[in-house]
Amino acid sequence: MATEGGGKEMNEIKTQFTTREGLYKLLPHSEYSRPNRVPFNSQGSNPVRVSFVNLNDQSGNGDRLCFNVGRELYFYIYKGVRKAADLSKPIDKRIYKGTQPTCHDFNHLTATAESVSLLVGFSAGQVQLIDPIKKETSKLFNEERLIDKSRVTCVKWVPGSESLFLVAHSSGNMYLYNVEHTCGTTAPHYQLLKQGESFAVHTCKSKSTRNPLLKWTVGEGALNEFAFSPDGKFLACVSQDGFLRVFNFDSVELHGTMKSYFGGLLCVCWSPDGKYIVTGGEDDLVTVWSFVDCRVIARGHGHKSWVSVVAFDPYTTSVEESDPMEFSGSDEDFQDLLHFGRDRANSTQSRLSKRNSTDSRPVSVTYRFGSVGQDTQLCLWDLTEDILFPHQPLSRARTHTNVMNATSPPAGSNGNSVTTPGNSVPPPLPRSNSLPHSAVSNAGSKSSVMDGAIASGVSKFATLSLHDRKERHHEKDHKRNHSMGHISSKSSDKLNLVTKTKTDPAKTLGTPLCPRMEDVPLLEPLICKKIAHERLTVLIFLEDCIVTACQEGFICTWGRPGKVGVLSSPNQASSPGGTVV
Repeated sequence: MATEGGGKEMNEIKTQFTTREGLYKLLPHSEYSRPNRVPFNSQGSNPVRVSFVNLNDQSGNGDRLCFNVGRELYFYIYKGVRKAADLSKPIDKRIYKGTQPTCHDFNHLTATAESVSLLVGFSAGQVQLIDPIKKETSKLFNEERLIDKSRVTCVKWVPGSESLFLVAHSSGNMYLYNVEHTCGTTAPHYQLLKQGESFAVHTCKSKSTRNPLLKWTVGEGALNEFAFSPDGKFLACVSQDGFLRVFNFDSVELHGTMKSYFGGLLCVCWSPDGKYIVTGGEDDLVTVWSFVDCRVIARGHGHKSWVSVVAFDPYTTSVEESDPMEFSGSDEDFQDLLHFGRDRANSTQSRLSKRNSTDSRPVSVTYRFGSVGQDTQLCLWDLTEDILFPHQPLSRARTHTNVMNATSPPAGSNGNSVTTPGNSVPPPLPRSNSLPHSAVSNAGSKSSVMDGAIASGVSKFATLSLHDRKERHHEKDHKRNHSMGHISSKSSDKLNLVTKTKTDPAKTLGTPLCPRMEDVPLLEPLICKKIAHERLTVLIFLEDCIVTACQEGFICTWGRPGKVGVLSSPNQASSPGGTVV
C-alpha cells in the first residue's frame, strides 16, 4: 500500500511500479490525447472512455483506439509499446454540438481493415452507429429521444452478434436494439414479458418489428454499468441504488444479487472464467462476488475515494497444476510460487476451465485484477487460493467456517467458506446474516418458462442483460468522508448500524447481500500508486501493456515487464510510421 508519510511523497505522480512479475514503466511517447496535448478542462464533462479493436490486418499493426474528450471523439492507430504515438494523424475526429459522447464499443466480430462498426452513446440519450474508417455515419437510434431522454451510461454489442446491442441509461432502463430495425416515429408501447424483484422486462408492442426489442427496468436510480459474462449467457449490472444484479438472458431470470457497503456501485467486471465478479463504487471498496455461490467472498480497501473502473488482467492470472501435498514451505513461499511461471491469456482461459472441470488434480489459481478511482490511484490486487478456498488448520478458522458451512449452499460450493486470515476479530455473532436465506429468496424460484414473446424470436435477442436496484434512500445519511475503515473499526458505529436496520431501508447489512466488514476477508492491494493529476476513468489490460486514462484526456500506456523495447523518437514517429487506413 502507498505510504502515508510525507506530503511531497504522496502527491508525487508515479511513472513506474514493481510487482512480483517485474517492473511496469510508463511510456511517455505512447501517450494519446487531443492533437495539441493541452489538458482538457474536465469540469461538468462526461468521463473519458477508451475502446480498442484489432482489425487483423496484414501489417501487424491492427490495433485501433477510440476515445472521447468533452464534445470530441477521436479514432487513432494504436502503436502500443512498439512505436511512439502520432497525434497529428487521427484516422477520424468528430466534434458534436448540443450533446457529448459518453461511452462507445466496437463490434469485434465484424471489424476488418476496410470497415469497423462503432457504437457511440450520448449525454442526451441517442446512440450513433459510425464507421470511423469509411468516415460514415450509418444510423442514429433514439434520435427523437422518444425511447429514453436520459444520458447513455453504457453501450455494448451483444457477444457473438453482428446486429444486436444493449444500451443502459441513467433512467435505470436498458434497451435491446437491432441495427437493422428502425426506432419508429412514435413513442414505443410496451407489453410486460416478465417481472421479478426490483425488475421488469417488456417487449415492444408493434405491428411491425421495431426498436427497442426489449426494455428492462431495473431497481431505482441510474444503471451505471453492465458487463456480459465471458460466455455471453449472463449479464452483471450495477446501479446507483448500490445493487449488483446478475441475469440469465435467455430465461430472463435474476441469478443473484449483492449490495454495496454503502452508496452506489459504479463499475463491474467478470473474471476470465466467469466464476467471479468484481464491483467498485462509492464505498471506496472493491468487492469480489462468487457467481457460483452468489455471495461476497472478499472486499478490498486501498482507494481513498470512489472506485471508477475495475478490470481483470487475463495475462497475469496464473494457473498451476500440482499434485496434492507436494509443496513444502511457508505460506509466503507458496504464494510466491503461485505468482511465477505465469501463463499468457490464450491458455489461461482453457486452464481455468480445466480447473473447474477436473477435481482429481489440484490446480492453483491466482486471479489478478486492477482498479482505478477518483483518488487518481491505480491499485492492483491478487485474489489467491487462501481467499477462494480457505484452509482450516486453526481452531479459530474452524469456528468461522463452521458457522458459515451451516448455511452455505450444498451444491457447487467447492467447499468454499469464508474465513478472515490474519484477522484478529472475534468469531462472528450467530447470524441470520450468514448466507443464502436472502440470497436465495432474492434470486426467486427459477421458472424455466420461456414466455411467448421470447419464443417468438426475441429469445435470440435475449442475450441481453441488465442490472437492478432496490429501494434505498439512506445514502444521503452517509457523509462522503464517512470512510469504510472508520465504520468497520468502531463497534459503536456497528451497533448503531445494526439497530437502525429495523427502520432503515438498508436492511441488508449483516446479511448475505451485504456482509459485515469482519465477516469476509479484507484484501490489501499489491500496489497502490498515484498516477495522474485528475480522476482516473479507464483501466484496460492488454497483452504487452496496461492502458489508463484520466479526466484531462491523457491515455497512458504502461509497458509490462520485459515488453518495453526501444521506442522510436517522437520526431521519427511523426513521419508515416504506420499507414493511415
